[in-house]
Amino acid sequence: VGGSGGLSDGTLNLRPDIGGNLYEFLDEKEAWELVKYVDGIYVKHGAPKKLYQATPEEEEELSRKAASAGIEFVQIPQRHIGSDHTKEVIKSIQEHLIKKGVKFLLETRVEDILESGVKLSTGEKIDTKYIIVAPGRSGASWLVEQAKKLGLKISHGPIDIGVRVEVPAIIMSPVCKVNRDPKFHIISETYDDFVRTFCVNHMGFVVKEVYKGYIGVNGHSLRDRISENTNFALLVNVELTEPVENSTAYGESIAKTATTLGGGKPIIQRLGDLRRGRRSTWRRIERSNVKPTLKSVTPGDIAMVMPHRIVTDIIEGLEKLDKVIPGVASDSTLLYAPEMKFYAMRVEVGRSMETSIDNLFIAGDGAGVSRGIIIASATGVLAARGILEKEGKK
Repeated sequence: VGGSGGLSDGTLNLRPDIGGNLYEFLDEKEAWELVKYVDGIYVKHGAPKKLYQATPEEEEELSRKAASAGIEFVQIPQRHIGSDHTKEVIKSIQEHLIKKGVKFLLETRVEDILESGVKLSTGEKIDTKYIIVAPGRSGASWLVEQAKKLGLKISHGPIDIGVRVEVPAIIMSPVCKVNRDPKFHIISETYDDFVRTFCVNHMGFVVKEVYKGYIGVNGHSLRDRISENTNFALLVNVELTEPVENSTAYGESIAKTATTLGGGKPIIQRLGDLRRGRRSTWRRIERSNVKPTLKSVTPGDIAMVMPHRIVTDIIEGLEKLDKVIPGVASDSTLLYAPEMKFYAMRVEVGRSMETSIDNLFIAGDGAGVSRGIIIASATGVLAARGILEKEGKK
């Protein structure tokens, strides 16, 4: 039980506007109360009670330093479950639900969503008054197909394209002491594009991800095992307009090119080599003071994979960030490509996550209403509360 959130490093970002935006559905007070409620459930089922949160003085100092470089530092209270403990938390939640009478049908595919229930791939129909559809990111394409059949209104989301950056942990330690997963928002000089850091794994590991038809990279950190490096994603937000609005197809085309050039492995390159317009070699990487935590990679040239605009944004983003985190833009900094964050096509819903079809609700990343553990969970709670309200219960 559990989707990609269970395979992540289990960082809980405790803000209504990170990993989604609850302010679209709730006022500020309601949004914060919902985040607190969801956080309490995770703590009850084994998430650490330790909260990573900067003091007002630390937050002010880092915010001032970032602002002087033209960067916004986003302060977020966080908990860190760890990739090695997320399964335990999910297992506890599952056992709690089973005691409440919930039945799990694992390895069972829903072929069609019906207005009065669902049809399974086996041909069996399950009749129900209410349906909550939360297929996760891997089920986003399936949900789009279902939405089209049902006549639901959907829209394309943007896409984040970039790299996984790896540096010595000592470089990131000062900012990671202030915030475990520090988030910086940057505007690039040349193209005025939005660039952001994401998913900082202090003393963590870079990992390969395998998708249907292409590969990518990600990062995770463990509570019980550490490395000498820190990694984070540096992502450029791309939003397409007419006539080509399918951002998913655009991102996949870049990822497939990277997979081809990398021989089925992610591409690794030193930042210094990217700046100088040359590919990296194992010899150059081995002489570097940053030793890669992911070995199954192909040294190459990211500029052969990414559009020039994206490469320029990445270089400029790191050079700006270097003013806040000295050393992050050194020649020996390692870049892994590609890292993609796809936003599912969004299904239009009301504040209780109900679609235009009565009693059909959606929730989570797969429906495009969230992109993180806490907000995904919160949308599920909103859907459940919406059903209770229709039943006349509070």
